[in-house]
Amino acid sequence: MHTVAGNEPNWEWYRSFLGVLETGSLSAAGRAMGLTQPTVGRHIDSLEAALGLKLFTRSFDGFAPTDAAHELRPYAAGLAATAAALRRAASGHGEGIHGTVRLTASEVVGVEILPPILASLHANHPGLVIELVLSNRADDLLHRQADIAVRMFRPRQDALVVKRVGGIEVGLHAHERYLAARGIPATIDALSQHAVIGFDQENDFIRRFQAQVPTFSRDRLSFRADSDLAQLSAIRAGFGIGICQSALAARDARLVRVLRNEFSLTMDTWIAMHEDLRGSARCAVTFAALAEGLAAYVNEQP
Repeated sequence: MHTVAGNEPNWEWYRSFLGVLETGSLSAAGRAMGLTQPTVGRHIDSLEAALGLKLFTRSFDGFAPTDAAHELRPYAAGLAATAAALRRAASGHGEGIHGTVRLTASEVVGVEILPPILASLHANHPGLVIELVLSNRADDLLHRQADIAVRMFRPRQDALVVKRVGGIEVGLHAHERYLAARGIPATIDALSQHAVIGFDQENDFIRRFQAQVPTFSRDRLSFRADSDLAQLSAIRAGFGIGICQSALAARDARLVRVLRNEFSLTMDTWIAMHEDLRGSARCAVTFAALAEGLAAYVNEQP
């Protein structure tokens, strides 16, 4: 790989490169970025010339990335994350608390728990702009894809400021409509006679859980989804019995806890941010608001 002298690639070229990688065409990338198709095409041509590489194979149905493009992708994505983090940091300078804070949280936490906390935060600091990403990846903060993360596990990476909020209990719940039609299971074994809601793909946590409760093995489930939010929606719709945070279920009188004494899990809840943001006023007030709001949520548990 070599760069043509005097023609150092600029960020816009890499941005267009990522756009075409993600969309597969010049026109779709242009629409996503607010650029014209010829402009995106010139960016790709310029980047290929500057790097001395062929990045895409043109075909009748779009642009197919070459091996070189696949190898460059994580570096271009890193540039994008750094550029976005730079803009967020710059937005927070000046008088008062203002600027953009990018948060990441799991689906259920981000959709069901954080909105009222963030609404209160914004009411107190109207100059803040909140970006929320529904993700549970462990490396979001180190790659600068977010400023603050809410996680149901302790982030172990160095260079992070972490705070434990508390334990959130998880239990088995079903809609009263489902229980009226199918009855209430008296034992864990009786779950085999019910429609059970669970995960499609397995990970270490799910495998340990399934060893404790074999009824939640994948082949015994009546509804499978890797989305926590989809599982919660299925419980609320009366599909069957599934796992739900106890404090969240308690907000809806129609959701009934079953097998309370036989099944209970506690998930540690943590807030984390990159240590480089320790001195950022916008991140400090957001971190504090999340800690206070999530602690109050933990205390709601029945």
